[in-house]
Amino acid sequence: MLIKKIEKSIFPEPISFRKLIGPSFIILALGLGSGEVILWPYLVSNYGLGIVWGAILGITFQYFINMEIERYALVKGESVFVGLNKLWRGTAYWFIVSTFVGFGLPGIVAASAQLIAHVFGFANFKWLAIAFLLFIGFILSLGKTVYGMMEKTTRTIIMLGVPFIFVLAIILASKMHWILLFQGLVGQGNNYQFLPAGISLVTFLAAFAYSGAGGNLNLTQSIYIKEKGYGMGKYAHKIAGLFASRGSHQEIKLEGEDCEINAENVARFKSWWKRISLEHLLVFWFVGGLSMLLLMVLSYSTVFGLDNKQGISFVINEGQVIAKTLFPWVGSLFLFVLGIMLFQTQLGVMDSTSRIMAENFAINKIFKTKNNKINLSKIYYSFLWAQIAFGIILFLFNFYEPKQLIVLGAVINAVAMFVHIGLVTWLNNKALPKVFRPNLFRKVIIGFIFLFFGFFSGFVIFSNFFG
Repeated sequence: MLIKKIEKSIFPEPISFRKLIGPSFIILALGLGSGEVILWPYLVSNYGLGIVWGAILGITFQYFINMEIERYALVKGESVFVGLNKLWRGTAYWFIVSTFVGFGLPGIVAASAQLIAHVFGFANFKWLAIAFLLFIGFILSLGKTVYGMMEKTTRTIIMLGVPFIFVLAIILASKMHWILLFQGLVGQGNNYQFLPAGISLVTFLAAFAYSGAGGNLNLTQSIYIKEKGYGMGKYAHKIAGLFASRGSHQEIKLEGEDCEINAENVARFKSWWKRISLEHLLVFWFVGGLSMLLLMVLSYSTVFGLDNKQGISFVINEGQVIAKTLFPWVGSLFLFVLGIMLFQTQLGVMDSTSRIMAENFAINKIFKTKNNKINLSKIYYSFLWAQIAFGIILFLFNFYEPKQLIVLGAVINAVAMFVHIGLVTWLNNKALPKVFRPNLFRKVIIGFIFLFFGFFSGFVIFSNFFG
């Protein structure tokens, strides 16, 4: 244990639903730049709308995954990383390595730079991508309250970007396109059921894993729940306060609080659980699912049947078709909006991954030294700029094709998801009092999701490296 507990605390009363909305916008924005904007529309542009079932199934899986992550933080007032470290000390090393490897590949910012460069007529987007990485570093380094900035920014971009895409889809998609979309929800494609012949299972798995956030990013929900002070997170130290004092070592309280098991506390937990479940369902699942469906039907109605195989050329093709069908400036605005959404996603990914690695590094260091005074801010920024440096090095060596980077990162993160689903399930059923554990229905669902990612990840790895 990192800090010795003195007494048990009262489970806080739930706040209003309006004040509750927030963390799901960040986790949603983390997925907008990979599966939603790039991979699923890419697959639809080449194989039609018969595969949209995969996107909805994928984000539904992630809804249940995220809620189990939130469950632990709500009850314990600490991140799942702290809880897992109590069960197995090696988890800190795993999360640092798997997070850096999975998200160090800068495919999202490369895609953002390519779209923005096309809008403004830049010949080589590599240098713009490097500039974007440096800009992200400065934004996060200069902010005093990173979480507050992230929540407001992501909410604004989503509330502006999604309606814009919705309007375009309504204007450009015909009645037949919407019929094909609904048929695709049950796996009915053009001369195929569920999966068309010739589809890349690697790309499909990548899109499935990125139907939402994906990889270890899902685990940041526990950090955000704690940081917002939901449930027992009310007693937690907020990481945002650490950024305001970068030069000093502060006493860090990473471990949460336990509450008494009584009728009042259990009732309060259930009330919290209903509200955060609804918040996540409406913001993450509904808005996220709607965004994917709109982007997929827009992709199909504009560029299906064109040459879309090369990189993210299908997005640029979309902009050109929109420009010809409506007005030139609308096509440019479409590409610019997607570029901004992608940039925001990379910004959120950099923040979240740096938090994950910093917290795990701090957990491991505090355990080893038995000293809970540490400069967590310095650790955070070290990981942040290490990722930026890694991305710049890849760009300088001309490894910057967006779709290739995104697919590779997504496959790695699919494996990481298989691991963390198992670990969080183990944690919730080991560390939480029985009254707070998931019911049988959720256990069955999570068990199925765990086996799905295990089988799919194993199949893709075996077929590509040993097949």
